[in-house]
Amino acid sequence: MDLKRAEHGHNMNTLYGEFTATGNQKVRCAVSLTDRELVVQRLTSIPAGRNRVVLSLKDCVGCRAYREDDNADSAAYLSAYFYPFKRRWVGSGFSRQRVEQCFRLAALQDPRANLDEAEKWARAVRERSNRCQHHRDGVPPSELSHPCRMMLLVNPHSGKGQALVLYNNHVQRMLNEAGVLHTLVVTERQNHARELVREADLSQWDALVIMSGDGLLFEVINGLLDRSDWKEAIRTPLGILPGGSGNALAASIHHYAGASLVSSEELLVSCGFLLCKGVVSRMDLVSVHLFSGTRLFSFLSLAWGFVADVDIESEKYRHVGAARFTVGTLVRLASLRVYKGKLAYLPLEADCNRMGSRNSNNHSATLHNSRDSPLQNSFHNSCHSNNSLKARRFERLRSSSKTQTGLWNSVLPRLEEPLPGNWVVVPEEDFVLVLAMYQSHLAEDLLAAPDATLDDGVIHLFYVKAGISRAALLRLFLAMEKGAHVTSSCAHLVHTKVRALRMEPYSPKGIITVDGEVVEYGPVQAEVHQGLARLISA
Repeated sequence: MDLKRAEHGHNMNTLYGEFTATGNQKVRCAVSLTDRELVVQRLTSIPAGRNRVVLSLKDCVGCRAYREDDNADSAAYLSAYFYPFKRRWVGSGFSRQRVEQCFRLAALQDPRANLDEAEKWARAVRERSNRCQHHRDGVPPSELSHPCRMMLLVNPHSGKGQALVLYNNHVQRMLNEAGVLHTLVVTERQNHARELVREADLSQWDALVIMSGDGLLFEVINGLLDRSDWKEAIRTPLGILPGGSGNALAASIHHYAGASLVSSEELLVSCGFLLCKGVVSRMDLVSVHLFSGTRLFSFLSLAWGFVADVDIESEKYRHVGAARFTVGTLVRLASLRVYKGKLAYLPLEADCNRMGSRNSNNHSATLHNSRDSPLQNSFHNSCHSNNSLKARRFERLRSSSKTQTGLWNSVLPRLEEPLPGNWVVVPEEDFVLVLAMYQSHLAEDLLAAPDATLDDGVIHLFYVKAGISRAALLRLFLAMEKGAHVTSSCAHLVHTKVRALRMEPYSPKGIITVDGEVVEYGPVQAEVHQGLARLISA
């Protein structure tokens, strides 16, 4: 043990014991618990290098002490559960894989004394594991209380319809190992989750966990912000477990943890591990304003054009899981479209004088419809009877909604009002896609905004101008798998970081999505609210 202290360079309170292996009482193990590791050494004549296991407490989700039902057996048992990164059996790279260490403690004849000793070890493993949490920027992490009570919402139809099977095969065991008390709620219809959290007594829960694609979390967030007590409700920690076909936020969380790319059940295990660790971080939300006066809150993306079309049109291929997006991309590439409209944004570091001067010199900061626009209403023309009606409806919703109080001190004018002079109006009006991202991933295998973080207060705005070839667009999406598109030399791609944006499609029909959900088509604007929500993450 003295050698161990010297290696780590500081004095550690090491706990030492000799136990037998569960299932084989002829095998004895020397077990050492330091502040950072659990070291298991088999006491046999076989060379030590093959019989010594060192497990980092950072990878431990839980530990428990117990006795078997056999009253004739005075022994107690100790089980510790780890999910370290290990090389995959098939393919390259690493993924988290379950490791369980079980020991039998029978040094004393008194069953209670053996159980007390096992509980002392279990307590020490849990406490030291909790102290090994990563610090973000040197700041100790916020953690869920222990024991923790979670409501786990599962959409049984998401993805390939395997969410409940994945819960039974992985999630239930992991939460039990971590000592997390949870209640399973299976959603029955669209907006069921939104209605449920809108009315729930949130004091019963330490966290709300969603196991589905990204759509169910969209429902939960908007349900929380529908409440009269939204300021407190939105502080409820949220967890995400991938059970759908997109799983973009789950992939983002895994990415923020610094881990290499994984997918499917490996991604589920990774996110399950982070959920069990219970570290809570702030997460940006983006408020999205539709011209009807509806206001939605988004955690992931706002899309118009190619990306939105692929997302919705690929629903017919849902049975193939995440591959639906690949199929949908190829189908849409075959008949590439151009989307006409206006786009403007507020730069991240807008200088009012400089930007106002640039806008007044180059183009109007007000979004006007072109002469051939099928839409008759415009952002600046509030005198039009149709606009006036929508403006009054918008004002009524604004003044009557309790959930919006306190969030109206924003950088956004009303949609029917002109933009301030420090906004940039994009000169192009023909686009292949417009995509606003606030997290790193657009799907499990699409690293759309590689330098995004959970709470950076940034909207990553991408747009692709008309004129790009099918081959060049395909190359962009292939490069997006590793985030290389942002450094590509494609002249048609523009990427900028913004605080807010506004867009106005000219065509009367089309698709706009928020977090992958179809919303009302027409003029829309959005702004970021930094750190408004809480997410269980790395």
